[in-house]
Amino acid sequence: MRTPTALAVLTATLCAATAVPAQAAAATDTHLEGQLPSGAKYLMDVPADWNGTVLLYSHGYRPAGAPVSAQNAPSSAVLAKLLAEGYALIGSSYATNGWAITDAVPDQLATLDLFTAKFGKARESIAWGTSYGGFVTTTLAERYADRFDGSLSMCGLVQGGVANWNSTLDPVFALKTLLAPDADIQLAGFADQSAAAGAANALSAKVTDAQQTPAGRARIALAAALHNIPGYNDASQTEPGPTDWAAQQANQYAAVSGLLGLPAFSWRQEAESRAGGNMSWNTGVDYTAMLGRSPLYKEVTELYKEAGLSLRTDLKALNRAPRISADAEAVRWMRRTSVLSGRLTDPQLNIHTTGDALIPVQAESAYRRAATTAGSGPLLRQAYVDGPGHCAFTTGEMTGALHTLEHRLDTGRWDASPEALNSRAAQEDPASEPRYVSYRPAAYPRPYDLAHPGDARP
Repeated sequence: MRTPTALAVLTATLCAATAVPAQAAAATDTHLEGQLPSGAKYLMDVPADWNGTVLLYSHGYRPAGAPVSAQNAPSSAVLAKLLAEGYALIGSSYATNGWAITDAVPDQLATLDLFTAKFGKARESIAWGTSYGGFVTTTLAERYADRFDGSLSMCGLVQGGVANWNSTLDPVFALKTLLAPDADIQLAGFADQSAAAGAANALSAKVTDAQQTPAGRARIALAAALHNIPGYNDASQTEPGPTDWAAQQANQYAAVSGLLGLPAFSWRQEAESRAGGNMSWNTGVDYTAMLGRSPLYKEVTELYKEAGLSLRTDLKALNRAPRISADAEAVRWMRRTSVLSGRLTDPQLNIHTTGDALIPVQAESAYRRAATTAGSGPLLRQAYVDGPGHCAFTTGEMTGALHTLEHRLDTGRWDASPEALNSRAAQEDPASEPRYVSYRPAAYPRPYDLAHPGDARP
């Protein structure tokens, strides 16, 4: 851990990442697999020339029912690269899948304890993770700072649980209100997965039909804007021009369909089952003001004009529609387990792609807000990769970020400019062009964190 003097100057699938095959570790000196008392599985790779640093990796979201498997790196290429550089890589599954934060944190700590018992105390311990694992990483960094020297959250859900579920509610509320106002489609408080699937299918059918008309496309764009879904969000898409509203909307439609397919319904129901009810709400939300703050406002206004549709009328309909209230106990559970404080003791670096539809880049603004209020701003740095997709980083961009964090730990100074990050990324992965850029995301639509007790309540 850092000395007191150093501490004085020290300033996150839902991504279901692909599990790293055990064969990738064949060339290492020690490869361990096993099971923790909780039932979670663990995985450890320690090279013969271990450099004294252990990296505790937290994997992304895995739906309930998916295989429970351990993972200790974001990809096999990253695993091989870091083992060759002398790092010990460890990680666990979580005892259960889904919104498993209450399992993930103790399972990851138990994995670190087991590593220490087997190999001795590391010179330096770093927590890192992707997507939902970036949220787990930040929770570890905030609540168990004495166990780590620093942390790296990649494409992380660093807005926290309440903000995430509130912002997932907004687009489906808009779609239901504007495309199916008379339909009995449930948006929260699902009894089981069957009820969630039925609601998802009903709303998806309405959205599919709406995409065939200019008015429907404009309304889908409005819903996408409330979630800040970018108009270029997948590498398989053609990048639209800055005023190619039709192409941007088509790309958003694909992402909206994905949102309806799992996160907004199936994943929500699983989280509700843990929280004991509906943990999100839109009472008191002004959707006119929210759209006005969205970086996608211009696209929406142009598509409404082309459709001959009144945006003002639709926004009035949204603001007058019956709202959804949260269950107080469910909010308390989510606040207790899944809301971040912004209070850091050790340095954290966050990286995010600009074109992320699953966890929009504005999540970083939410965490910056919390950390600044908590007095942790100097410990936090955030960097942005100019590209589409969720967690769509190259090997060099990830390992270069890790070395940027280590530079901060070694020197007490941040050197996290796009130029410095790109230089390190290029050294790590000469075959790929690094894409770090100067970027400032817009404000998160509905932030909610422990640093702001005055946040709107359900």
